[in-house]
Amino acid sequence: MMIVVMQPNASMQEKSGIISWAEDLGFKIHLSTGSERTIIGVIGDDRVINREQLERMSGVERVVPVLKPFKIASREFKPNDTQFSIGNHVIGGKDLIIMAGPCSVESRSQILETAHACKEAGAHILRGGAFKPRSSPYSFQGMGEEGLKYLAEAREQTGMPIITEVMEPSLVPLVAEYADILQIGARNMQNYALLHAVGESQHPVLLKRGMSSLIEEWLMSAEYILSHGNTRVMMCERGIRTFERYTRNTFDINAIPVLKQLTHLPVIADPSHGTGKWEYVESVTKASVAAGADGVILEVHPRPEEAMSDGRQSLKPERFAQLVRDMKAIAQAVGRDVPVAERVPA
Repeated sequence: MMIVVMQPNASMQEKSGIISWAEDLGFKIHLSTGSERTIIGVIGDDRVINREQLERMSGVERVVPVLKPFKIASREFKPNDTQFSIGNHVIGGKDLIIMAGPCSVESRSQILETAHACKEAGAHILRGGAFKPRSSPYSFQGMGEEGLKYLAEAREQTGMPIITEVMEPSLVPLVAEYADILQIGARNMQNYALLHAVGESQHPVLLKRGMSSLIEEWLMSAEYILSHGNTRVMMCERGIRTFERYTRNTFDINAIPVLKQLTHLPVIADPSHGTGKWEYVESVTKASVAAGADGVILEVHPRPEEAMSDGRQSLKPERFAQLVRDMKAIAQAVGRDVPVAERVPA
């Protein structure tokens, strides 16, 4: 893959000429137009390209090969941060986006109660699992489509977009029908058929890091989604498995600044899964905001002791509300804002 940097005064005809030339050779094109220059990403096997010939073409300033194994996800390919809208909020910009809700949708009353509490506290996006991948086949597996319907009702009542996990390619159309964001869980980070399917869906995607995955492997998984032209992808650090047993996982705070340097994609922190214990969630959330995360995703449950999954790491609404206030102060200290959650007319 190569990046063709056009001259500042390059004409539309010159840009179109480069695009047509590359497409005739079988390459895919990604066009990025800035205030001063246009950058044309030429995606494919660049061994068939004569770089010197390309640099001599009219309007071309220089040709730069992308050296990273992850191409479209790299800063080389797109120097500026990717930003996109979910509902009325922009992810990847100055605003810190807060996603919150229960691990699992357990009943209509439970998800509606939690959704209203999260919205009141300042959350922007509602999380909740309708399909749940569990370590044991005897554990609660989620409510399926019924749970999706309850999430959609919660969105209607609160105005919050919803994020929920999709577990297999055949379920992508169904989940995308209800959800605003498709979540790829840690266990499915390298489920390549699923990555292709969510890429083809053109739906926003939150890609969680595998529990034993290198950052490069994680970015390569994002590349599968991006290769379909689906650029609305978020990287979610949720902790990795180490030898430590006092926490459920070891939250890799390093991953946040590393990703911000390597990729233009938004970075989301998941301190709930990263720690597995509610008493540590608040501290790691604050650290994530200070480290530069574009958003957080947190588990909130009105009665964690009764939760059918992950109650141990879930915050009660009142603790979540205090944490949102703390996040606002830290966000402002590092040059970010926490937007006010919009009210839904009664």
